[in-house]
Amino acid sequence: MGRRQVLCWAASATLAPAVLQAQTAKLPRLVTVGGAITEIVYALGAEAQLVGTDTTSLYPLAAQNTPKVGYMRSLSAEGLLALKPDAVIGTTEAGPPVVMAQLRSAGVKVDLIASDHSWAEVQRKLQAVGRGAGRETQARALQARLDADWAVTQQVVAQFKGRKPKVLFILSHSATVQVAGEKTAADAMLRFIGAQNVMVGFNGYRPMTAEAMAAAAPDLILTSTQGIEAQGGLDKFWSRPELALTPAFKTKALVHLDALELLGFGPRMPATVRALHQRIVLA
Repeated sequence: MGRRQVLCWAASATLAPAVLQAQTAKLPRLVTVGGAITEIVYALGAEAQLVGTDTTSLYPLAAQNTPKVGYMRSLSAEGLLALKPDAVIGTTEAGPPVVMAQLRSAGVKVDLIASDHSWAEVQRKLQAVGRGAGRETQARALQARLDADWAVTQQVVAQFKGRKPKVLFILSHSATVQVAGEKTAADAMLRFIGAQNVMVGFNGYRPMTAEAMAAAAPDLILTSTQGIEAQGGLDKFWSRPELALTPAFKTKALVHLDALELLGFGPRMPATVRALHQRIVLA
C-alpha cells in the first residue's frame, strides 16, 4: 500500500465515527407508549433513538433508565413535545385522545396500534416500530423469525390431546381484585397455551366474588408477579377467603409471571406461550 493510500485510509478511518454519528442523528427520535412497543425497539437495536418511554416500559432493564412520559392513558402533550420526538408509537390505549391530536397538530407522527389480543397484533407492532424508527428491513427480518417461532409454538400446543386444565386469571394490582372474562389479553393467552378459562359468559374484568369462585372451580390460578407483590406476597394472596372455595386452593396451584411478558403481546410471546403450556397444561 502506497503512502497516499495509507493517508486516505487513515483519513476515512478517522471520519468513520463522525459519519456514523451523523447517520444516527438523522434517524427519527422516538417516544414509545407501551412496554411491548419499547421492547421491540430494543429488539431492533434502535434504542439509541429513544428519547422517552411510558411507565409500563420496564423491559429490558435498560428501558427503566429512559426518560418517562407518564402512564400511557394519562399523557401530557407538553411533556411529550419537550422531548422533541419525530414519532410517537403506542397502542390505542394511549391517551387521552386530545393529547394525540395535539401531537399530530405539532407535526409529530403518531402511530397507534389496535389491540385485539392476536398474533397479528404483535406483527402490527413490529411493523409500526419498523416504520417509525426507519428500520423496516430489520423489522421484516425480525418478524420472519418470530413468525416461524410462532408457527412452531402453535404446532406444539396443538399436539396436546388431553384434558384442558381449568384456569382462572386474577388481576390483583390494586385493592380491587378482579378476574378475567372473555375478550381480554388473559383469556387469549389461556387459549393460546391450550387451557380453559373458567370465567366465561362476560367480557372484560369483574370483581372476584366467593360465589363465582365456587362455581368456577379452577384447577389452577394464573396471575402476574406484580399482582402477588401488590397483595403482600404469596401467603397474603392465598389468605383471601374466596380462594379457599376452589380446588386450586387445596394444592396451592398457582403460576405467576411478569405482567409485560404475560399480557404484553410482544416479541417474547412465542417463548412465553411454550413455557406456560409446559408449566400449566403438560404439568
